[in-house]
Amino acid sequence: MSSTDEEEFDMDNEVLPKKKKNGNDEAVPKKKKKRPVKDEEDGEMHDDDEDYDDDVPLKQLKNKKKNKEKESKKRKPDKVVSGPVKKKKKTEDVKPDKPKSDDTAMKKTAIKALKKLDKAERLQYAMQSFLWWDSVEPPEGCQWRTMEHSGVSFPEEYVPHGIKMKYDGKDVDLTPAQEEAATFFAAMDPEGMHLGDPKTAKIFIKNYFADFLEVLGKKHIIKDFKKCDFEPIRRHLNEQKIIKKAITDEQRKANKDDRNQVMFRFGYAIVDGHIEKVGNYNMEPPGTFRGRGEHPKMGKLKQRVAPEQVSLNLSQCAAVPRCSVPGHAWGDIKHDPRGQWLATWKENINNQSKYMQLAAQSSFKGKSDRSKYNKAALLCSNIEKIRKSYKKDLKSKDQETKQLATAVWVIDRLALRVGGEKDTDEEADTVGCCSLRVEHLEFDPNGEGGVNREIKLEFLGKDSMLYKQTIDFGATMYNENNGMGEQVYENFKSFCKKKKPDQEVFDSINPTLLNQHLKTFMDGLSAKVFRTYNASKTLQDELRKHEAGSQWKNLTATEKVVEYNNANREVAILCNHQRSVSKAQETALEAIGSKLATLKKQKKDLKQMLKKLNSGDSSGLPVRKSFEEMAEDVQKAVEKAKKMKEAAKTNEEKIAATQADEKAKQKKRDLADKKFQKAHLWEKVPTKDQLVKRIEAWTAKINKMEMDLKHKDDNKEVSLGTSKINYMDPRISVAFCKRNEVPIEKIFSKTLRDKFNWAMAVQPDWEFNEKVALEG
Repeated sequence: MSSTDEEEFDMDNEVLPKKKKNGNDEAVPKKKKKRPVKDEEDGEMHDDDEDYDDDVPLKQLKNKKKNKEKESKKRKPDKVVSGPVKKKKKTEDVKPDKPKSDDTAMKKTAIKALKKLDKAERLQYAMQSFLWWDSVEPPEGCQWRTMEHSGVSFPEEYVPHGIKMKYDGKDVDLTPAQEEAATFFAAMDPEGMHLGDPKTAKIFIKNYFADFLEVLGKKHIIKDFKKCDFEPIRRHLNEQKIIKKAITDEQRKANKDDRNQVMFRFGYAIVDGHIEKVGNYNMEPPGTFRGRGEHPKMGKLKQRVAPEQVSLNLSQCAAVPRCSVPGHAWGDIKHDPRGQWLATWKENINNQSKYMQLAAQSSFKGKSDRSKYNKAALLCSNIEKIRKSYKKDLKSKDQETKQLATAVWVIDRLALRVGGEKDTDEEADTVGCCSLRVEHLEFDPNGEGGVNREIKLEFLGKDSMLYKQTIDFGATMYNENNGMGEQVYENFKSFCKKKKPDQEVFDSINPTLLNQHLKTFMDGLSAKVFRTYNASKTLQDELRKHEAGSQWKNLTATEKVVEYNNANREVAILCNHQRSVSKAQETALEAIGSKLATLKKQKKDLKQMLKKLNSGDSSGLPVRKSFEEMAEDVQKAVEKAKKMKEAAKTNEEKIAATQADEKAKQKKRDLADKKFQKAHLWEKVPTKDQLVKRIEAWTAKINKMEMDLKHKDDNKEVSLGTSKINYMDPRISVAFCKRNEVPIEKIFSKTLRDKFNWAMAVQPDWEFNEKVALEG
């Protein structure tokens, strides 16, 4: 390209018009700036309406001055009035010359409301104002035109505490790096899921101690884990937890402000000129690797990631962010608009690349989600063709064809994942359809004999979640409309015949072959598309089934939410979205059950009181004593604990303050419990009307609590959130809420509403079908 005919690039990487350089072209005048002036109303600096002339050539300024003088001469001089000027009386019906419009008033109200919000809330509004589905798409193959961010936030360096562990009963001197490694193990709960389970504890300790010995070095005195005593460090850590609880409200606010400063610096990116929230901007700190289930590498030491290991991805026009760790620099700077990642590095446990990306509510994730659900909707027009094909091939004489057909049936009807080969020394032994072994299937598990066609499937699925279901392949649901369930049972029986327990059921196919086979039916078809289709279709069908009920219109919004959750649970069971019941869940269920029993007893007492009043006898009716004295005692305890926190300087004083705070909280809980026990009573004898109204109120409370308890108990082992976040098209849920006047807040949390903001505009009659694929 010649020097006289150059192309210029703007910040958006777009080519500007060519500009000749022949020496004769006049300079293009710069756009005039606005003069900053102070607004008397809000005290903020704004641009003045008039232009100012800092960048205007002197010749133009002179011409401008002459023009102004000519205009002023043409104007008629104002009349001069002699004598005192009479002031006009202000009257109420005098209207201003230029009345303010409603739009201006609304704008000013909105601006004042925005000024009351904190910085994070204003940023949230700014992000919500960007409607990515209405914006111009970046060039084909690119995810963005410009991207700018601040890099990754690194954890603070380790500060040694100086507490010594014991080896063979004696104190051991450790370097800061060795002490940090010892502290990682001491921080683990001995009764927790990793060390509390003998099976996982063995794997954890073996891996941890192997890495700990590497940190210690060959010449160190520590050689045998059984002689190691981490208890002194564990006691110190528990003590530090108690001390941290003694922080004052001011310190808590200061800590929050510090976290916010980090968030404001690293938690946001500017993509194509708009603000986006960053997901995982905090680098993972070093520690022990936990893993899921019986991961073979649990317990290994995760190393600290240095900035030199991190590569950043941003546009060429963006400033490279300064590294936050003094004396260090970024490993590499990339300018790849094809990638969605902002930063990448490799972790030492599995030697896999990890990425810093935008948050779940970002435009990147939104586009990906919409595309995923639209692809699943496209399966609606292809599903019958696919089912017809695999039903035909289930009886094929060719082993590979028969196994492919059976695998597709399993993926379609049982929603299993494809599964792949795993190195069990590197990864947990999780299983999918293609990796099923004979040992995972048990024919006729109940020993019924005869024509029984049940198979018990039991294996570890994704994230080491146990899949344990007994499938009756002879059931109507698998055989109606030529479902071929019985034929699939016979195929499984033939695939397992004369095989050892550790041999694969589908030995003639593999995941690659299966995925290639799926793509012959529809471009981009995979097992995940099947799962998304089945999850969305099941939710829609279940909801329509409930809505068709004769009593549906009489249900309250809360009752309709319960029916929605029932439909959601059917999807979660289909996709095997399980979760383990925690101790906290069990405790919460017991507490709700206890409260429910109390409410029922109180309602019974109220009915007895009403019966007594109706008989004309008001003597001996129970009344409630005042709780003022107890409430004052609680308030004193709270204030005392607060003063102790504020005055605490030493660790001993902080521990004492924390203990006082715990006692005050317990007193508060005791007061709340006593109030609840007497909540149905009055301080004086009630009237009949008061009793009737309270009985009605208690009936409503009991019904609501029974509904909550049933919902929590039914779903304690089922993860409703997983299918809601990843598999069920959100537009189905939004349309359901609009049709039935159910607040969307009852179905989607704020996080999900932000994530699925693109789905909120659908009509009440929207349906999940092949037409959806044409929408975007």
